[in-house]
Amino acid sequence: MTLERLWAGWRSDYVGSASGAEADRGCVFCRILASEEPPEQTYLLWRDDTCAAVLNAFPYTSGHLMVLPVRHVAELEDVRADEASALWGLLAVAVRALKTAYSPDGLNVGANLGRAAGAGVPGHFHVHCLPRWEGDTNFMTSLAEARVLPESLPATYARLGKVWPRS
Repeated sequence: MTLERLWAGWRSDYVGSASGAEADRGCVFCRILASEEPPEQTYLLWRDDTCAAVLNAFPYTSGHLMVLPVRHVAELEDVRADEASALWGLLAVAVRALKTAYSPDGLNVGANLGRAAGAGVPGHFHVHCLPRWEGDTNFMTSLAEARVLPESLPATYARLGKVWPRS
């Protein structure tokens, strides 16, 4: 049997960040929130003084976004009451937007607390929100340990931007 190769050059950014080189640049969420680039380049869907919603640049599936406090806070138990309330409200907005834009069969909503739990950015608390569909599995995930995403990040940003409330 010959070894097959699936070229995924976009993964090099993630591999580099997992090695610790990215940590020298500071928190990726704080960089996005402080960026002067247009939101469509950082995939920032929404923000106010308390919370923000941003697309996951390394999504599990199309539509995968994250809701987070603007304040750099690592632990769930250190999130202030006002931040928690705003975060939960923004999460409800995200759920509505994903349901409207994608008509999924369900959604995954959750947080990975700590690197051992799967947190890719353990220093800045965030909650994942992503659409799921029945039968959304294929041999690529099961056998090749790879995901096939049917939509680019710019297309996802545009799709969610059309349904995201602007108030």
